[in-house]
Amino acid sequence: MSSSTASNPICSKLADPASVPSRVPRTVVLVGLMGAGKSAIGRRLAQRLGLPFVDADAEIERAAGQTIEEIFATHGEAAFRDGERRVIARLLADPAHVLSTGGGAFMDPLTRALIAERGVSIWLKAELDVLLRRTARRTNRPLLNQGEPAQVLAALMEKRHPVYATADITVESTDGPPDSTVQRVIDALAAHFAPASAKAEAGS
Repeated sequence: MSSSTASNPICSKLADPASVPSRVPRTVVLVGLMGAGKSAIGRRLAQRLGLPFVDADAEIERAAGQTIEEIFATHGEAAFRDGERRVIARLLADPAHVLSTGGGAFMDPLTRALIAERGVSIWLKAELDVLLRRTARRTNRPLLNQGEPAQVLAALMEKRHPVYATADITVESTDGPPDSTVQRVIDALAAHFAPASAKAEAGS
């Protein structure tokens, strides 16, 4: 069940932008559609948490010696997903970090189970108009090149959102300042990892 990002007394100390959770025991895995801000938010989040940032797509390209577009064109989506699954499994074996994943990664049941076992998943949820604006000038999105972007994204939202909704935490990714989204993520992480006693006290 996803955690709410609503205001919580145990997170009041995080009103100070310099304040962050004292310890994040697991890798923070960002999931969501292309354009949700996983890389941009992930880099800022990693800096705030004092953790390394890793982009799964960049690691896949490094391992394959090809760009994502080239992998899709040469080997097809199935081969890409297989490589993606193996790379993410390797990354989740590393010490805690912030991991940005591709839009389809969380759709794979094996990858989803591994993330649940070794990480904490955060769905960056963005509305269609926001996704369209953020992806409008990018040509390195193989799935968007398969049709009219609005229709492609709408279809992906219908298919993927129910699965993304199983993430541990959901945070709205809006057109506001990125640091505001980062703060919402930090607040949600603090609530997620709070001791049970603190959660009970906050809910009373």
